[in-house]
Amino acid sequence: MKIHMVTVRSSQIHAIGHDASTGTMAVQFKGRGGSPGSIYHYDGVSPEQFAAFHKADSIGSHFGTHFKSNEAHPFKKV
Repeated sequence: MKIHMVTVRSSQIHAIGHDASTGTMAVQFKGRGGSPGSIYHYDGVSPEQFAAFHKADSIGSHFGTHFKSNEAHPFKKV
């Protein structure tokens, strides 16, 4: 599944994207030296949840609080 992603200002996360039709959120973390790293897909993310994530003052903090260890959003590396 290809999800359009946009770069974000974050020390941990390079880019994010969302497919509203499947409820899948894509997160690309930063790799070594800040270069684009691994991409993960998170399931069960509503458009409203993604909008709040995208607009958050701190993308990394919001991710940690709402998605990182949340069983409601299982993830897989793609």
